[in-house]
Amino acid sequence: MASWCVRAIRQSSSNIASPSLGRVTPRLLCTAAQQKSSGTGTEEEKPEPVAAEKAFIEEKTQLEEQLKDITDKYKRALADTENLRQRSQKMIDDAKLYGIQGFCKDLLEVADILEKATESVPKTEISTANPHLKNLYDGLVMTEVQIQKVFQKHSLVKLNPDGQKFDPYEHEAVFHAPIEGKEPGTIAVVTKVGYKLHGRTLRPALVGVVKAP
Repeated sequence: MASWCVRAIRQSSSNIASPSLGRVTPRLLCTAAQQKSSGTGTEEEKPEPVAAEKAFIEEKTQLEEQLKDITDKYKRALADTENLRQRSQKMIDDAKLYGIQGFCKDLLEVADILEKATESVPKTEISTANPHLKNLYDGLVMTEVQIQKVFQKHSLVKLNPDGQKFDPYEHEAVFHAPIEGKEPGTIAVVTKVGYKLHGRTLRPALVGVVKAP
């Protein structure tokens, strides 16, 4: 480096007469030579990421994806569990409400027999002249009243839709006939009463429906 500077000084002294080179001093030439030899420039090169940093970034990305996947699975599992809990609770509630519907259906036949029995007795025969028939009739009526009280206690409601609008969810039409003075679509005859258990039709009423002439 020193020898190069000496040569530069000698060259500058030999060219001192040149006006274009007269402004260049030996110090500037030495400084430029030092910068060139040391390899430092105005722009600094950015170092590339090392292999460990790249591996760290890749591992971080993989962990974030795994965390997202596990979080989604966890949320779906929570939703499925909640849906299962609600369905199970509904089944338990329905079992409490409608678990006796099979037993109720059997009792409905008994209630029908009692109703037919009381209706079949002529009203004119029920008097003190026939005490045995009167006592039997009164016993049947009391039994029918008591069984209806038991039905109401367990939310089993009797349906006697005479004169009402026909509802396919509560009534079953056994025939259609034109009847003068009655609106079409209404119930004219009830052949068998129906029942509802907790608002659900347990047995539809068998009815005759008025149709247009």
